Amino acid sequence: MTASKLGLYRDLAAQLAALLAGETDRLANAANMAALIYHGLTDLDWAGFYFRQGADLVLGPFQGKPACVRIPLGKGVCGIAAARVGTVLVPDVHDFPAHIACDPASRSELVVPLIETGEVSGVLDLDSPVVGRFDEIDQAGCERLVALFVDHHHRDPG
Repeated sequence: MTASKLGLYRDLAAQLAALLAGETDRLANAANMAALIYHGLTDLDWAGFYFRQGADLVLGPFQGKPACVRIPLGKGVCGIAAARVGTVLVPDVHDFPAHIACDPASRSELVVPLIETGEVSGVLDLDSPVVGRFDEIDQAGCERLVALFVDHHHRDPG
């Protein structure tokens, strides 16, 4: 399982690099990245972005059910990841008192911040209806995908 999961993330990284190549529009690239992850990983019920606007994270491109539109920094898993400037992996959101339940079916969550020049510009948020869906391989894989996205837009702002 570990080898196949590592291979899956290598494949997703290659696909993302191909999608990003030559395209500078950040919103279009975020939309394609959300779709790639949502359809490329199993057991997800939401995959998408929140982008920072002042003291809030505001909903960006995503795949899944309608979601919370604004999340204050420091609130919920997304806001905590942004405030900590670090990834937050929650095996069971019912055991995470700060969780904001946009979809009551979601049980586990992985949030990776987008860090550009030392500042959080947004987060990638993945939700699953399966307890314990995300592990260290998912965290490392998604951190790599986010790095590709951020590096592309740092070199080629759009």
